[in-house]
Amino acid sequence: MTDHEHFVILGVARPRSPWLTDVGQWSTSSTLPIEFIRCVSVDEVRARLMSDRRHSAVLLGEDCTGVDRDILETARDAKCAPIIIANGTPRRDWQSLGAATVISLPLTPEELLASLREHAMGIERRSFRRSTTSFHEEPQSGHLITVLGAGGSGTSTLAMAIAGQCAAGDLALATESTEAIVLVDASLNGDQARLHDLGDVVPGLPELVDLHRMSNPTPDDVRQHCWFSARHGYDVLPGLRRHRDWTILRRRATVAALASLRDTFDVVIADTDTDLEGEAQTGSIDIEDRNVLARELVVTADIIVLTARAGVAGTSRSIQTFRDLIELGVDSRRILLVVLSAPRSTRRRSELVRTITSLVNEVFPDNPIPVPVMVPIRRDLEPIFHDGAPPPKSVLGSISTAIAQLFADIGPLPHRALTDQTPIAILPGHLGRTA
Repeated sequence: MTDHEHFVILGVARPRSPWLTDVGQWSTSSTLPIEFIRCVSVDEVRARLMSDRRHSAVLLGEDCTGVDRDILETARDAKCAPIIIANGTPRRDWQSLGAATVISLPLTPEELLASLREHAMGIERRSFRRSTTSFHEEPQSGHLITVLGAGGSGTSTLAMAIAGQCAAGDLALATESTEAIVLVDASLNGDQARLHDLGDVVPGLPELVDLHRMSNPTPDDVRQHCWFSARHGYDVLPGLRRHRDWTILRRRATVAALASLRDTFDVVIADTDTDLEGEAQTGSIDIEDRNVLARELVVTADIIVLTARAGVAGTSRSIQTFRDLIELGVDSRRILLVVLSAPRSTRRRSELVRTITSLVNEVFPDNPIPVPVMVPIRRDLEPIFHDGAPPPKSVLGSISTAIAQLFADIGPLPHRALTDQTPIAILPGHLGRTA
C-alpha cells in the first residue's frame, strides 16, 4: 500500500447484503485505503456519478434492482470502474455489458484491493471532474436513412417507399448489392404496423431495447424482433404500441439497440418524429429522454429526409425542424427536403423551390441545403394502404434518385455519437434540474 493510494467507492446491493457492511468496516477501520459511500438505490448511484465529484469505482450487487447496461455505461462515462459482486457463478456475461470485472462472494479485502489497483484510479480526496462523454465507440456498418416530418405530412408513406425502393434495388447506397433492409418505426405514435397490415404484433422496438439492457444480442437475435413483409420485400420493426411507452426505453439500451440494427442490416430506414428538444432547450432531462430515439437517429444518420406539405404552414414547420437539426449539429448538406402534394404545374413547382431555397439561405446563410424534391401525390393511395400493399413506384420514384445522388456526393457520415452535455449551472428558482 502506497502513502498516496486512495480510492473513493460507491456501493449498492439488496437490503441486508453482508458484503456492504464488510466494505464499510474496512473503510472506517482503515483496513483498506478507501472511502466508501453506501447508496440505497441505483438511482442514487447514478445521481452521484453525474455530480462533479470523482469516484474510483462502484460496487454493484448482481441481484440489485436496476443493475443493467445503463448504469454500467454511466459509470464508465464518469471514469468510474463498475465492479459486479456476484453470489457464486455470475448470471450474465457482465464484462461484455461494460463491467470492469466480476468478483464472486465471499469478498475479501485482498481481492477487492487487487481489483481496485487493476481497474480503478486512485484519486485525491474531494477531487472533482468535468464530464464530457459519449454513448458508444464502435462505428456501425449499415447505412441509416432517417425520415421525419410533421404529423400528416406523409412521413410514414415516404419511409415505406424508400424502404421498398431499397429492397427492389432501385436505391443503391453502396457498390455491392444490399440484401438486408429494415424499416424501423421510431415514432412515438407508430403507424408502420398498421400500414403493413401486421396487426398488434410482439416483439418490436420496446422488446429489442429491453433485450439490450442485460445482453449483447447476436444479429440473429435482432432479426427475431423484426417481421419480414413478403409483399414489400423488407423487414419491419414495429414501434411503440402506446405513446406513453417511451418511458420503458432506457437511454443507453436504446442507443445500443439502434447500433445493433445497423450492425445487422445493410440499410436501416427510420420513421421518426420532429420532436428534437433536449435538456439544453427545455431544462428537463425527461423531455430529452422522451426524444432520445429521434435525437440519436438524426445525429447519426447518413441521409435525413425531411418531409413537408406544400403551403405556408408546411413550409414554416419544415424551416423550424431545419433549425432544430442545425442546433443538434447536423450537417445541412445531408438534409433532403421533400415537399409532398406539390403543384403539378412545372412553373409553380419551380417557384416553390426558389421560395424555400431563398428562405433557408436567408435564415441560415452558412448552412446550404440540397435542391428540394417536389412530389405531387395521387389521391387514390388510400385504398392501397388499406390493403397493406406497397405504394406504386410511380408515386415516389423520383426520391430514390435524389437520395442516391446525395449519398454519392457526400458519402456516409463519419462516426459520431450523441454526447452528454456538461451540466449547466441554473439559478435557484429558474427552470432546470437540481440534484
